[in-house]
Amino acid sequence: MKRQGQTLSLKNLTKSNVWDIQENDVFRLWAQAERDADLRDNERHYIDVIKSAFTIEEVKVNRPEVIKKYEARGCQVGEIRLDEGTKVKWALKKKPILRVTDLTWENIHHISAQKLIEVLERNFGGGWESLPQSVQDIILSGFDVSTTTLPTARLKKPGGLYDKKVADGCEVLEISKGAWTEAIFAKEKPMAVVTRTKFPTPEELSKEDDLLDGDDEDLPEDEDEKKRNDEDDEDYDEDKLTEESYRTTFDTNPEELDIQADEVGDDDDF
Repeated sequence: MKRQGQTLSLKNLTKSNVWDIQENDVFRLWAQAERDADLRDNERHYIDVIKSAFTIEEVKVNRPEVIKKYEARGCQVGEIRLDEGTKVKWALKKKPILRVTDLTWENIHHISAQKLIEVLERNFGGGWESLPQSVQDIILSGFDVSTTTLPTARLKKPGGLYDKKVADGCEVLEISKGAWTEAIFAKEKPMAVVTRTKFPTPEELSKEDDLLDGDDEDLPEDEDEKKRNDEDDEDYDEDKLTEESYRTTFDTNPEELDIQADEVGDDDDF
């Protein structure tokens, strides 16, 4: 399968894009990875990524009636090969997003605005401000959200904010508050391209240190420049600098000040 032009595999599966796949995709991707030599070395990592979006149960009793019980719970049962050729059966089930506490930084970009409204409606009572700040931050990372509280009779006034938001593609949740109604508008934000930082390995850091050490040895000490810097330090007079920089008084004849004061007084009469 492909996502945004990229062929998805266990190697590039993350705790974010794993929410785009379903149970049968997990089994297919694992079967493809069985041919790769690095499966054994990265097996634990792959399982951790899958577990972030799926519940995994090992089916230890391989009987039809047991498998049917798993399937009745919404699980998909399949066989995978672990390291050293060990084969096990997994019962996989995608984790549901039913409550606001199910929303995470990883899955918020993989639900629709309609799904978000359903989750909010299932949990709401006090309105947008009743949500914990941490939940608001997660939602706002994936959606543009705005609210308004108006008398119920005026909320859907033709040409008003409600009509404009709906026309702009927003999903709306209405929360009744007596004679007033709070409307919460949500619209999906476009997925941003995230650039991840590649950190250097210990070997790369060691090479950089060797290069830096070698450069320091090759740089001759500039005695003339050092001498000039020392002379500049000697010429520096802190007391003189302070006096010149922060002086705020002016040498003025007292009689001139009296004249200026009289002029100011005459201007005030106007």
